[in-house]
Amino acid sequence: MEDNMLDDMLEDTMKGKFLTFSLGAEFYGIDILYVTEIVGIQPITVVPEFPEFIKGIINLRGQIIPVMDARAKFKRETIEYNDRTCIVVVQVNEVSIGIIVDAVSEVLEIADENIVPPPMVGGTGRKYIKSVGKHENSVVLIIDCEKLLSNDELSELTQLSD
Repeated sequence: MEDNMLDDMLEDTMKGKFLTFSLGAEFYGIDILYVTEIVGIQPITVVPEFPEFIKGIINLRGQIIPVMDARAKFKRETIEYNDRTCIVVVQVNEVSIGIIVDAVSEVLEIADENIVPPPMVGGTGRKYIKSVGKHENSVVLIIDCEKLLSNDELSELTQLSD
């Protein structure tokens, strides 16, 4: 029972907090509850027959983690990785996944009243965007981690990391 209470308290303190990162000029946010760690870019082992946006796998302290390139997933132009490029490791449905981003910015607290649904316009990238956060004079596109990968892709990656 105490563990549940601690979990609830932790969840309450994390509510409304988002790790923000950039892809080009746009800023994206991931609910901090999904983020397990941030690591610098490191050697990635390519695995044949993975979807194009899955760049391969990394060995992070003995754990094999599949790594996807956010630019490729969101159909953005690819750029060379540099010293600001990071891998944000998230936990989605018991699976750890690394997301390669241009640069990590900061953890922002965005109040519920400053979070709105994404605009309903054409395009495929919208299915990954859960909401839009308004922060000062900027916009943060909040990613729906649960929808980043299809069930098939998720189960394929689950087999790999077992």
